[in-house]
Amino acid sequence: MNFEPAQTPEYPLLAEPDLPTPLQISPLPKKAHPNIEFSLILPTYQESKNIPQIVALLTQLLDERMPGKYELIVVDDNSPDKTWEVAQSLMPVYPQLRVMRRQKERGLSTAVIRGWQAAQGEILGVIDADLQHPPEVLLQMLDAMDNGADLVLASRHVEGGGVSDWSFIRRFLSRGAQTLGLIVLPGVIGRVSDPMSGYFMVRREAIAGKTMNPLGYKILIETIGRGNIGPIAEVGYVFQERQAGESKVTWKQYVEYLGHLVRLRLDLWHFDRFWRYGLVGFSGVFVDMVVFYLLSDPSTLALGLTRSKIIAAEAGIVNNFLWNDAWTFADMSGHQRGWRKRFKRLLKFNLICLAGVILNVLILNFLFNVFGVNRYVANLIAIGIVTFWNFWLNLKLNWRVTEVNNK
Repeated sequence: MNFEPAQTPEYPLLAEPDLPTPLQISPLPKKAHPNIEFSLILPTYQESKNIPQIVALLTQLLDERMPGKYELIVVDDNSPDKTWEVAQSLMPVYPQLRVMRRQKERGLSTAVIRGWQAAQGEILGVIDADLQHPPEVLLQMLDAMDNGADLVLASRHVEGGGVSDWSFIRRFLSRGAQTLGLIVLPGVIGRVSDPMSGYFMVRREAIAGKTMNPLGYKILIETIGRGNIGPIAEVGYVFQERQAGESKVTWKQYVEYLGHLVRLRLDLWHFDRFWRYGLVGFSGVFVDMVVFYLLSDPSTLALGLTRSKIIAAEAGIVNNFLWNDAWTFADMSGHQRGWRKRFKRLLKFNLICLAGVILNVLILNFLFNVFGVNRYVANLIAIGIVTFWNFWLNLKLNWRVTEVNNK
């Protein structure tokens, strides 16, 4: 990814990354400024009236707390009111300020991630630029990070938190969205009291290497769902009303939120990966059958039944491994190059498949002999269970373990 400054003299903009560049946070870049510890992203659209004030407030706070050790990054989606230009004009006054103007991409969540990609700090944060997030809460959040939290969010639903002047309908929609999230993603939404918060900070190492795929405004949910987030802390804050500019909350954001929940749920279930694993499994059956025919049929090699079956089964297993390594688990195996590591994965794959065969036989006998299930129905049930078993073990004990060991 190239974040070289744009060709603008004196106070250049951060260059927008070329598309399609994955929404992935890298470990700390080698060229990062050694003094920068904290990078705070301000995603903006039509915030030209607010940006001078929020930058001034944040600079005053952070200069007292950590002078020279932070950076503010405004990521603007090419606002018609030229927010990016206003922010750029502030750079001579605020040396910790950097600005990115995005013309190829839109959306709050991706703006935050693009800002994090350009960031130089170990701690990455986000705050709205419309002054609805009180800047002074940042100091308490940084204290919590210093105490070992991986992620700290400002919450409206803990002690010291609240909303200033919300209507009943807005409160109902907010709580309703949270309840729905608890049903769809209890392991993610249930970890925090205010999953709708857009005011938080996270340790870079907790999300480094993770590819994000957000939809809409709720970047916190995406971060918790895909990151390796350990301890989480919360700090209460009162959501303020806008001082200038217009609210961007519409029904579209609620629809995108629902779509985001579903997408993240399916991704965390590895549904897409499982679908590919199943397709590969069908190709393995075809290979097994063809090899079995060529070896055992009287019109071909006419080898013994058992010997033919063992060789055919192994051919199917090798076929499945190669496809899974190159396709189903390509994102993991791509980080583990070399024939030695690949051979190790093949051996593990064989062992897991062998265990799957044994489990298949046990389930088949149990269903057929104990419950009297039709033998073909019982075999189908056993195959379905073992397919899931093999997939999960390969995911957790084969490709993923190899990946972790090489970090």
